[in-house]
Amino acid sequence: MLLRLLLLLLLAQAMRTVNSGPLKGAKKALHMKEELKKQHDPETLEEMLNEDYALVEGDLLLRSSRNVAGKRWPTRSIPYDISPEIDGRTRDIQAAMAMVSEHTCLSFHRRNDSQRDYIFFKTGHGCASFVGFSGGVQSVFVAPECSVGNIAHEVLHTLGFQHEHTRMDREKYITILTQNIIPGMENNFQTYNGETFDLQYDYTSIMHYGRKFFSSNGEPTIVPNKEVEDMGQRTRLTPSDVQRVLLLYGCDSQKEKS
Repeated sequence: MLLRLLLLLLLAQAMRTVNSGPLKGAKKALHMKEELKKQHDPETLEEMLNEDYALVEGDLLLRSSRNVAGKRWPTRSIPYDISPEIDGRTRDIQAAMAMVSEHTCLSFHRRNDSQRDYIFFKTGHGCASFVGFSGGVQSVFVAPECSVGNIAHEVLHTLGFQHEHTRMDREKYITILTQNIIPGMENNFQTYNGETFDLQYDYTSIMHYGRKFFSSNGEPTIVPNKEVEDMGQRTRLTPSDVQRVLLLYGCDSQKEKS
């Protein structure tokens, strides 16, 4: 909403200028949109640009009639499909799913016509997904800015996992600097009473926010209480990320499939 308002104001100002026609103003607005997009992580863009869903924590989607956060899928072999609009991202999407399947008992396969419950990867303004199994077609939004790691992050949300920084015990490990958060985006930093499986807090989890997510001024919104090199990384699942999947889905071993 904030980004849209800025774009509308910019476009209106450009069109009122005597030496600037509508086409020039529109080009300037488009340029500003691209510049603003560069300032935000792709996992936060969907909240800035999408009004069709309620978003919590930036890349988490909630339909008003559903709240299934944390519900696991009923099978370890999970169907998926990919919209023709993003067919060019097929390799990236499959690589993201492989980041999960290669270390766990989960697998992903193209759906057949009889399968009604499946993940559907489609185009979006940013990287976003629903949390946990909801039944039916379950969308994961993939923008051009989404890396393989961003997509893997969203797949884990779809499997039922929340952000690491929303754990109830987070104050032992991080400090949230609310003064640096974009006004109206504070809900992205609320705690959530989810299952931790008694695993240690993982600063480097692929499910952890980076230091400047939703920053209004370029300053940190999250500060770790100890020196951490790659908080917010989106390149790999950590051992604790893998362990959470194993525990939630009852994997007896990392390669067991059913």
